[in-house]
Amino acid sequence: MKPTTKIDKGITAMMAETLYPQESLMRIKQKNAQLTIGIPQELDLTEKRVCLTPEAVALLVNNGHIVSIESGAGTKAKFLDREYNEAGARIVYSHQEVFESSIILKVNPPNNEEIQYMKSGQTLISALQMAQLSSGYLDIINKKRINAIAFEFIEDREGSKPVVKAMSEIAGSTAMLIAAEYLSSYNGMGVILGGVTGVPPTQVVILGAGTVAEYTARTAIGLGAEVKVFDQHLYRLRRLKEHLGMQLYTSTINTVSLRKELKEADVVIGSLRPEDGACIITEEMVAEMKPNSVIIDVSIDQGGCFETSTLTSHDNPVYRKYDVIHYCVPNIPSRVARTASTALSNIFTPILLKIADVGGVEEMIYAKKGFKNGVYSYKGCLTNILLSKRFNIPYKDIHLLLASQF
Repeated sequence: MKPTTKIDKGITAMMAETLYPQESLMRIKQKNAQLTIGIPQELDLTEKRVCLTPEAVALLVNNGHIVSIESGAGTKAKFLDREYNEAGARIVYSHQEVFESSIILKVNPPNNEEIQYMKSGQTLISALQMAQLSSGYLDIINKKRINAIAFEFIEDREGSKPVVKAMSEIAGSTAMLIAAEYLSSYNGMGVILGGVTGVPPTQVVILGAGTVAEYTARTAIGLGAEVKVFDQHLYRLRRLKEHLGMQLYTSTINTVSLRKELKEADVVIGSLRPEDGACIITEEMVAEMKPNSVIIDVSIDQGGCFETSTLTSHDNPVYRKYDVIHYCVPNIPSRVARTASTALSNIFTPILLKIADVGGVEEMIYAKKGFKNGVYSYKGCLTNILLSKRFNIPYKDIHLLLASQF
């Protein structure tokens, strides 16, 4: 037998390296991280919602997390400091101090002064409010190297946006209650929203066939009103009918039929998405509507559906033009702040618990695609391509940023 040489041993070693699986470094998953969560008081006087209820705070605290809530943050939603204190929250009396938590959870995006309170590496979870967004705001967020997440962009396992859907459901249901108020004799033409035996039903026209329209239609139909829905897309109208489980008047948007229905309408709800075009109802069409009829422009924060729409507030919600009552408040869910806050809390609590379970915010971004979709600024870089195109700001793919980190 031929003796083994050094060359033979070298060849054998090389073959072993080629044939056997090679070891590689793997990201170590650290579970059960302790979170520090800050809930500031909203400075906008029209914003009455809060992101966590006392019950949600109790659950988070019982799981080992620290929740700091600014005194009075839940008062407008009828949640008292005493309730949060009993739930285990740390009540903070300084607006600046509450921003020292690692995760800041609030409804409205922070203003420039509030952003200055924050430090590099902190996480902000709030609304983004595209209609009021500026490139300067994004620049400040990036310079502070804050990891910013827009909760209206977060998706669930089904690919839907839970916060948007929940607030749309509330806005749709509440819109008809508002309409009923302004149809009454104290404010308008003195008719009931719906119908009674022997009296023709109220005529309700809905622009758009999304979630707002669905819940508006449910409420109106339940009260006995006659509902007619217009939208640009047939598939949305078909889907709406399937969700409602009934036949109702639906039509694509065309000037002739829409103008005719507007003349007969008692209530018109505007809920078209901004991509479908703003101000589709001209001033001339509004002028032809019945005196004391009611317009509720739910899309006012995204440009509005009516040429006569002007932004209003909860303190001064309506005005008249061509003797038509216009309700153009951009934040309808805040009108029912306790319900809206509970809905938000039901969404954010499982997200926060999951963040802790996977080891932190960055691990959550890495692991959960739906959560990752909400990120628009990460470690000083804009990561949302739509914002990049809109404001002409350099963009970096978050997947590449994450790959370089782990």
